[in-house]
This record gives sequence, C-alpha cells and structure tokens, in this order.
Amino acid sequence: MGTTKEEKMGTAPVGMLMISMAVPSIVAQIINILYSIVDRIYIGHIEGVGAAALTGVGLTFPIITLISAFSAFAGTGGAPLAAIWLGKGDKERAEKILGNAVCMLLGFSVILMAVFYIFQRPFLYMFGASDATIGYAVKYLSIYLAGTLFVELALGLNPFLISQGRSSEAMMSIVIGAVINIVLDPIFIFIFHWGVQGAAIATVISQAVSAVWNIKCLMDKKASLKIVPARIRPDFAVMGRIGSLGISPFIMRSTESLISVVLNRGLQMYGGDLYVGSLTIMQSVLQLFSAPLAGFTQGVQPIISYNFGAGKFDRVKKTYRSMIGVSFLISFFCTLTAMIFPVFYAKLFTNDAELIGLVGQVMPVFLCGMLIFGLQNGIQPTFLALGQAKISLFIALLRKVILLVPLALILPHFMGVMGIYYAEPVADIISAVTASILFLCNIKKILSTETLEKI
Repeated sequence: MGTTKEEKMGTAPVGMLMISMAVPSIVAQIINILYSIVDRIYIGHIEGVGAAALTGVGLTFPIITLISAFSAFAGTGGAPLAAIWLGKGDKERAEKILGNAVCMLLGFSVILMAVFYIFQRPFLYMFGASDATIGYAVKYLSIYLAGTLFVELALGLNPFLISQGRSSEAMMSIVIGAVINIVLDPIFIFIFHWGVQGAAIATVISQAVSAVWNIKCLMDKKASLKIVPARIRPDFAVMGRIGSLGISPFIMRSTESLISVVLNRGLQMYGGDLYVGSLTIMQSVLQLFSAPLAGFTQGVQPIISYNFGAGKFDRVKKTYRSMIGVSFLISFFCTLTAMIFPVFYAKLFTNDAELIGLVGQVMPVFLCGMLIFGLQNGIQPTFLALGQAKISLFIALLRKVILLVPLALILPHFMGVMGIYYAEPVADIISAVTASILFLCNIKKILSTETLEKI
C-alpha cells in the first residue's frame, strides 16, 4: 500500500478516496463562489442605489470571468498532465509542467491587467452598461484589476495542490481568502461607506492571501509536486501540451463572458436595466449551484488522471461512473429548488419588488435545462482527466458558441425578450444529450494502453 497522498490515489478504496478528495474541493468551491455572491448580496442592499449598483457590478462579470478563464487555461490544463506523469512515476516531468504553468500565469496577469485598464469603459458599454450603471461598474472593476496577479495565482495554482492529493490544503487556500472577504465586505461597504469600491478592495485582499497560501504549499517540504524556481522558464512544447488540455476549461469559462455580453445586450435592447438586473441574479444563483458540482468534479478528476497514467483502468471506470452519477443528482435537485422557489433566491440579492417579480417569472424558464445538465458536467471533466482535449473542446464549444449565442440572437426576433431566456434551456438540453452520446461512443477506445502511450 502506498503511504503518500499521491500514491493513495492508486491504491485506496475508490469510494472513500473520492469522498476524501471531493469534500474539501466542494467546500472550497462553495466558499470561493462567495467572493462574488457576497459582494452582490451586500451591494444589492445598499440603501437607495442597490438595484443600479448590483446591475453595474454584474456588468463586470464578463471581464472577471475572462480573467479566471486564463487561470483555468494554465491551471486546469496543466494539473491533469502533472497528475498523469506522477502516475507514470516521472516527478521531474510533472514539476516542469508546473513551472511552465507558473510562467503562463505570470504572463497572463500582465497582459490582462493592461488590456482591461485601457479599454474598460468601451467594453462595459459593449456589455450592456447604461449611463445609470457605468459608474458603479468602473469603480468596482478599476480596483479589482489591480489584483489580477493574485487572482491568477490563487485560482491557477490550486488545481496543482489537488492533483497531488492535497485537497485539504487546496480547500484552506480558498476558505481563508473567502472568510477574509466575507468579514471585510460589510466593514468596507457599510461602516467605511466605500460602496462598490469597498467590495472590490475586500476581494483583492482576500485573493492575495489565497495566492500566498498556494505558493507556500507548493514550495514546502511535504509537496510531492513543487514549484522549483529553476523550472519556471518557458518551454513552448510543454506550454503547447498544457494549452491543448487547458483550451477546453478556458472556453468553458471564457464563453461565459461571451454569453453575458450577448444576453446583457439583448436584454438591454428588448427590456432595459431591469432585465439586465434579472440576469445578474440568475447567474449568481447558477454560480451557487455550480460551485458544489465544480468542486466535486475537480476533486475527483485527479483520481481518474493518476490511475489512467498508471494503467489502472478498472479504477478509472469506477471513478468516472460515480462522478457522472453524482453530478447529475446535484444538478437536478439544486435546479429544482430554484424553479420551485425563485422569489426566495431573488430576495437574497435585492429588495426591489419589481426586480423580484421579474426573476420569479423568468427563473423557472431560464434554469429548466439544468435539470439534466449534470450529465455534461460529469462527462466533460472525465474527457479532460483522460487527456482527450479535442472531444472536451467540442463539448465546450457546442453549448455556448454553437448553440446558445445564435439562439440568444435569433429567438428574440420571434419571442421578444422571453426568447433570450428560452435560449439557455434549449442549449443546455441539446449539449447534455450530445455529450452523453459522445461519451458512450468513445470511452471504450480511450481506456486502452495504446491511447495512454500517446499522451
């Protein structure tokens, strides 16, 4: 029996191993989502301007999501590769992958901060801002961008802790930052009267603490996968391999920005600020539900990668079957609660009666496709964990780029503003069914020694 956390991924009973790996990651993801959710809850209740401020901060969502997408490109792309090479027993290769991921995160931080500082106002207007909301958006975003490096390192390095079986340390990185954010938010917003700027300052401080924690954990003696300064130098072949896997989670996250832009502009055109505000609330609810799901799959994914690298295909099968089943159940029951009690969730974010009434009307429509979307949320990480970049990429593109964007542009011409809300469930259902078919047709071929040798 292996004694290290890394070795236990290949020897411990699968059920208990999944629990030990997934629970810390689930807790981490739930708490992590509180960064933005708590900001929005407090901001939405600022007396007199809450609804406009909430809408303004919601308009920054595409940029914030894009910044996190680049962290996923390096982190979620590199971590499965590192886990596979750890499974093969090549620690040096795994650490070289980590070093190149760090290079990518540093480069992304500089570029993203510069671009969005220069073009933030044009982007925000393009995303659906009005003269009534642009001020709040700029105040929040200008401060948030100052912490871009912290965001990249906090989110991008976390998967490398999980990939070596250190889910508890990965969880603590996010827990510590989130607790700081939750404590500082009401102090800065209401006691110091800094408003949306206070929320942004609290977020930057909390992300900085999380980033420092990750670096510390990846440089300590007990790390089986370490940041080695000598390996933090670009190797374009390694970066290309990271990118081939990272492009799928990158598209999954970055296209959220595209979706927000398309939906916000459509809602502004056919409805107005009130409808844009409804999307901010519904996207926040989706984040609440997707957090445990993302945490579960992120925690379990390294088990699949490690055992695939070690050629233990029976353990791979047991793991992905459980992951897909649990993903479906989480998605189904969380979505059902929002469809039954939409007004309850709306009141978490606003006191505005008109906005609450609109959310109560449209949320059951907007979310209904998520009842079965847990299938895709389990299948896509399985493809990613097995190094299947092309299939994972197609699934990511299908739902958002191929289906949702065109539907959100076309349906309003026939259904008015409700067409935008109907576009989401149509895309969710079609993509979940397609992902299931692709999985059934390809999984047997993927689980072979021949495929493993090509990784």
